[in-house]
Amino acid sequence: MPEKAPWITYRPELKVLDCTIRDGGLINNHLFTDEQVKAVYETCIAAGIDYMEVGYKNSARLFPKSDFGAWRHCDEEDLNRLFGDHDAEKTGLKLVAMADAEKSDWKTKVVPRSESVLDMIRVAFYAHQVSEAVEMIHHFNDLGYETMANLMAVSNITETEIDTVLENIAPTPAGTMVIVDSFGHLYREQVDRLYKKYTSAMEGTGKEIGIHAHNNMQLAFANTIEAIILGANRVDATMMGMGRGAGNCPMEILLGFLRNPKFSLRPVIQLLQDHIIPLREKVEWGPLVPYNITGQSNLHPQHAIKFRSSDHKDDFVKFYDEIKSEI
Repeated sequence: MPEKAPWITYRPELKVLDCTIRDGGLINNHLFTDEQVKAVYETCIAAGIDYMEVGYKNSARLFPKSDFGAWRHCDEEDLNRLFGDHDAEKTGLKLVAMADAEKSDWKTKVVPRSESVLDMIRVAFYAHQVSEAVEMIHHFNDLGYETMANLMAVSNITETEIDTVLENIAPTPAGTMVIVDSFGHLYREQVDRLYKKYTSAMEGTGKEIGIHAHNNMQLAFANTIEAIILGANRVDATMMGMGRGAGNCPMEILLGFLRNPKFSLRPVIQLLQDHIIPLREKVEWGPLVPYNITGQSNLHPQHAIKFRSSDHKDDFVKFYDEIKSEI
């Protein structure tokens, strides 16, 4: 039955990660209130979500605390202030932070797992940063954390680069290798090809394959469920798709698709009504036309983000012409 209709059953080993505060923070410099962060946390517990990514472990030298909120740095005092009584065994929820290669003081600013409420650190990196990423993964593993490897912008690098990264990540203790569609450029066929490539490279390592999709071409959900049907057991989503630029796979749609009875959709809908929709009145995200254009063009959404902050942000033809002339 699962082979013929995999969408009407479920795999208990499939885990969902909420990255609303981490990815969503890219649209407001992580200037969330404690109430907003706590609301997402409580929703993740009530909804049966497996992981909550609370922010970045990035450097205050590069991201000054005068300009960025606490969740750009995830200092232990802030983590303890909001999550000091967190118990992953009791709640069923593990807390996660992301450390970017070349942007994190990872050698000095990450305490041992036994001294933190965090359970996992995800290492995000571009292909040319793979050597540092490997060091980071080993370091965090030695400190006692679960780890994931997130190769960013996979749509914009060569096959040789992808193969080289996978070859280097395979021997590391990272538990998951994540397909990251940073530019929201991938179609289903490309997800299929990448899934098979990642799976083949990780064969025999025990690693899971994950997916983190952006919604520039309104395919984040479609690409996520395609990866699930292929066998991906680690999937990312955000509340109402909140995230940089076009946003991410919407949690409320993903949970509506999954059949595991441990997931509950109502708490997510409550969060959208009480916190996310009011937030959307202050900050912008979603698959607007400029993000469609950058997605189709396989370009970083920073071009569209900059355009949306200009005086002519709704002149989509102007943006289209600028992008085409640049290409």
